[in-house]
Amino acid sequence: MATRRMFSKRLTESTKFLKMPATSQNLYFHLGMNADDDGVVEALLVMRTVGATEDDLRVIVSKGFATVLNEDMVTYLNDWRENNNIRADRKIDSIYKELLLSIVPDISLVEAKTSYYSRKKAICQTNDGQVTDVCPHRLGKDRLDKNRLDNNITSNVILSGAETAPAPNTAPDDSGILLSLVDKTDYDVPLCKIEEWKEAYPAVDIEQELKKMAAWLNANPSRKKTRRGINRFINTWLSREQDKGGRYKNANGYQIIKPQIKQTGFTNFEQRDYDFDELENQLLSSQEGEPV
Repeated sequence: MATRRMFSKRLTESTKFLKMPATSQNLYFHLGMNADDDGVVEALLVMRTVGATEDDLRVIVSKGFATVLNEDMVTYLNDWRENNNIRADRKIDSIYKELLLSIVPDISLVEAKTSYYSRKKAICQTNDGQVTDVCPHRLGKDRLDKNRLDNNITSNVILSGAETAPAPNTAPDDSGILLSLVDKTDYDVPLCKIEEWKEAYPAVDIEQELKKMAAWLNANPSRKKTRRGINRFINTWLSREQDKGGRYKNANGYQIIKPQIKQTGFTNFEQRDYDFDELENQLLSSQEGEPV
């Protein structure tokens, strides 16, 4: 039985229909929605479902919209063919067809026919995308069993390989320098990142600055970073130190590396070289009254 039904406006907007009580009109629509393909419905079940009374059904019958076929309130909707036109190859005969023909012998019913697709064994799908009974399912039992067998074989191969294959020797890539994060975990700076930063910031002692960052984050817990933003924080810190000139400790001690200054109209003069340690000593000596 179909799940969609139609109603003709010629009937539902007629004076005879609109003069019925609202409860009778409501019952008529529910009878139409629950009727089979021949327009027959068990009215008592519908009435119990929607809370209608026998008087509502009597009004529908008295107006000529329905005919009660037996004492069990099996009812035929007289205007069924005007409301619904069902294709013969999709129609399912009513179980009350013989009763209906005996009570309403002059009724014109649509005779159910086998569909074109059921007669053509080679057709598995109709024009509107429906799969016929003769069309095999895409995933049959044999196919499922084959897939299950293949999966078991693959799993066994993987497990056996995992038992016999030696564990790969992977050297740890962590430097041991821990930066505290906002989620109360630590970010262990990878060695590969340190090597990358050494090339990007040659004037900066990367390990020393990372240790300073760790101390700064511990001293400023409200400024801690997320695991996603910690690398940006590190790059910003190192870039600032690079721009300052930085002090890089090499084999000969601390060596001042001057920052690269972009040549503009204000900086295109010769830069002076200062020994800042010597200047500092001179300043301290002058404050103590010693001769410079």
